[in-house]
Amino acid sequence: MTFSSESGLVGRIARLFVHPVKSCAGTEVQEAVLTDAGLELDRAWMVVDAQGVFLSQRTLPRMALIRPQTGDAGLLLRASGMPELRLEDGPAQEQARVTVWKDTVPALDMGEAAAHWLSTFLGQPCRLVRFDPAHRRLSSLHWTGGLEAPNRFSDGFRVLVACEASLADLNQRLRAAGHAAVGMERFRPNVVLGGVEAFDEDRVESIRIATGDGQEAQLQLVKPCARCPIPDIDPATAESHPSVGDTLRTFRQDKRLDGAITFGMNAIVRQGAGQVLRVGQPVAADLCFD
Repeated sequence: MTFSSESGLVGRIARLFVHPVKSCAGTEVQEAVLTDAGLELDRAWMVVDAQGVFLSQRTLPRMALIRPQTGDAGLLLRASGMPELRLEDGPAQEQARVTVWKDTVPALDMGEAAAHWLSTFLGQPCRLVRFDPAHRRLSSLHWTGGLEAPNRFSDGFRVLVACEASLADLNQRLRAAGHAAVGMERFRPNVVLGGVEAFDEDRVESIRIATGDGQEAQLQLVKPCARCPIPDIDPATAESHPSVGDTLRTFRQDKRLDGAITFGMNAIVRQGAGQVLRVGQPVAADLCFD
């Protein structure tokens, strides 16, 4: 299946990212299974403090230096100066109650070895938990129009969509102000679109992805992604500099979120659970303007 220019916006999937552990480094992939709750294993694990409250780069920038990897054997954690830690899923995992933003949900504790590894690297007591697949955590019904859209440990929605051209626009502004360009990894998207104009993601309600054999997946873009200080953190060093946020503030104050700074769009899965998204697949959408 291909899309014609009559569809309005026509592009392709340029990049795909999966973030297995919330707020740790993401993994760029060539393909990923789309599930009802987003890309398979995206934000399936989360680091929590001693009270079970989620931790993120907002307060612990060093989390950016933890590089998770998933495979048939489970989860592998890597970080500079630390031994590799391989964690296997199993029935012995204990139940826990954890909090992510306003939601308190059941989870599966990954055990003492993971807790010790993370506590040592991050410098404070913490534990690793996995989302309980038996639980349904729903995105905001206000933003989904009443549709029930489950997600795991993401901030609130299943899939984050961004565009290469949007990043290029930001980088042009950064360089003009004397700052270094930044990579897409700072914005932690799942699906990155290529072949479209800067910030076209702001101007569509849904995108259609030709997944092969005449099949189509559909992502409904429901809410602009408000930005915290995490994009200011260099994922290679965990050092923070305000240039990204300061630059976004000059042109990305979004009236839809009362002036919050936004970059990218949060999406839910309307069609195509079980299909495989691949880099290079055609994408189309109808543009809409206020």
